[in-house]
Amino acid sequence: MSISTTSVKKETGGMRVKRNIGTVFATGFFAVLSCLIFFPIFAGIIASFRPGIELIRRGLSVNLDVTTMNLNNYNYLFSGNADSKKYWMWFKNSMALTLVTVVLTLLICYFVAYGITMYNFKLKRVLYFLVIATMMVPFEILMLPLYKEIIGLKLIDTMAGVILPGLCGASTIFFFHQYMQSLPRALLDAARIDGANEYYISVKIMLPITKPAFSAMAILCAMGAWNSMLWPLLVFRSADKFTLTIGLNTLLTPYGNNYDMLIAGSMLAILPILLIFLCFQKYIIDGMTAGAVKG
Repeated sequence: MSISTTSVKKETGGMRVKRNIGTVFATGFFAVLSCLIFFPIFAGIIASFRPGIELIRRGLSVNLDVTTMNLNNYNYLFSGNADSKKYWMWFKNSMALTLVTVVLTLLICYFVAYGITMYNFKLKRVLYFLVIATMMVPFEILMLPLYKEIIGLKLIDTMAGVILPGLCGASTIFFFHQYMQSLPRALLDAARIDGANEYYISVKIMLPITKPAFSAMAILCAMGAWNSMLWPLLVFRSADKFTLTIGLNTLLTPYGNNYDMLIAGSMLAILPILLIFLCFQKYIIDGMTAGAVKG
């Protein structure tokens, strides 16, 4: 009896030691990974407080030389001059584009995924396979046909021309579909027995339950729309319609580079996505812990 108890204690102690070693290695790995990810951001923050000429001389550096650091770059952005007005115009365009893209993408993809998941109809699997298959096609292959289509629809140099091609994203539909498959069908059956129509079921019952999926995809869609550059660069022609990514890129030209505005503007461009993540993170956690059925 004592021998078996001793062996169990040894096995438990050995498992605890292995678990502790694994925790230490995992913590160390993620700590190093976090430092590697945060380094360029930290270097960019420091560079934004220095004159642009210092970036040309020394490049990105984490050396905290307070003698060269000041708020001139940020004062320049808020000064109200011609360059400052252009920057905030680009910022406003990016905000509008991101907001419209996120709202329409989530709504359209939600209803598409709801129809595929909750209804049985002919060629359902074929349709779902075709939707998922589009995820395997690189965007570079689709650029030319999409561009010709936008020209045919006369949507060049319009916000609609940038937004429409990406509204029905296959990855977003796939995410909603996988999430809805884990939801209890008893909710739908009970609602139909009570006489609820399909609109009421999809909007009043299913949509609130999928709040975690909406929160997660809102962050991903917002990041994609905010950071998008290639497709807006093809569609937009007028400088007053440029998004922030295109506008900041125009500051680097063969005739002169405005690094003062570029670095400070790039750091400010991080804030909206960071705020979106911090705001939606709470809803993701609350949605995951909340039960769909309350007894």
